Amino acid sequence: MIDTLQIKITENSNPRLASTEFKDIPFGKIFTDHMFIADYEDGEWKNLQILPYGPIPMSPAISALHYGQAIFEGMKAYRLPNGDVSVFRADKNFERFNISADRMAMPTIPEEIFMQGLATLINIDKGWVPSQENYSLYLRPVMFATDSSLGVKASDTYKFVILATPTGPYYTNALKVKIETKYTRANEGGVGYAKTAGNYARSLYPFAEAQKEGFDQLIWTDSATHSLVEESGAANVMFVLDGKLITAAVSETILNGVTRDTIIALAKDKGIRVEERKVTVAEIIEGAKTGALTEAFAVGTAATVTQIGEIGYNGALYKLSEPSTRTISTSIAKELNDIRNGVAPDRYNWNWIV
Repeated sequence: MIDTLQIKITENSNPRLASTEFKDIPFGKIFTDHMFIADYEDGEWKNLQILPYGPIPMSPAISALHYGQAIFEGMKAYRLPNGDVSVFRADKNFERFNISADRMAMPTIPEEIFMQGLATLINIDKGWVPSQENYSLYLRPVMFATDSSLGVKASDTYKFVILATPTGPYYTNALKVKIETKYTRANEGGVGYAKTAGNYARSLYPFAEAQKEGFDQLIWTDSATHSLVEESGAANVMFVLDGKLITAAVSETILNGVTRDTIIALAKDKGIRVEERKVTVAEIIEGAKTGALTEAFAVGTAATVTQIGEIGYNGALYKLSEPSTRTISTSIAKELNDIRNGVAPDRYNWNWIV
């Protein structure tokens, strides 16, 4: 990548890479030696830096803590067979980041800052990109409001940060999920399509209640009637019903997932009929009862393709087919992983070599 920005680099004098054990590394708990930071002040982005990973001094009055202006993205970098490192579909994450910024009354990030910040961070911490199968370097761009004064208004200042954390599989077993019929993740006219912190905060209590009942995740339904399937936890959800791949159409209440978009493209390439539409809870439960529902799975950057083994609804539990028998989702997941890992043709040019 051609350097077009001046990014100040301060190297970590106490690197932790050599002492880090990558085997069974937990998701999001071990961070690389550096982070990228930029500040928005006086109507422009400035102070572009690579700094040692660590705490950021800030006032307890910053408006992000009081009024919730905070957005983020999630993407992954992979070690290719030739030793290169690529980021999967970074352009889509950049696009969605700015959609979220617009909705939350925050300044957008110029493409060169987003992409060059990513590239500079990855290159300085290239040794942190795992080479083990099913491992990757998870990348977390985040922006939050930093005005240190109280008052309900959009902040005038912001901080943009990119963190990196090596990770293995997010889930290792098929999920037991509950269709949620009381609480909601998003509503029409709200911010459901934005990747903003508040969407996740409002999901935590319902998720904790579901865990008490023995569930691993929730399937969210629409706020008006609770009769339409929306998302699954922090991921989009897909089903194979009567041989067709069906998923809820993107809307104001549903995040336009990068993995979702990828799965749909690969499925269509395979000649699988795909329907993006309103998906009713009734047809999913009926399909589970009759056997017409043969596959259900969550899709997202962290989860990739995670099988759903059981669905709970109104006190009943419906067990689905064994993941080993699922031909559609498993074949698509394999092709996706092969493309990301550089062992299958990247015909869509999804891999960005940094």
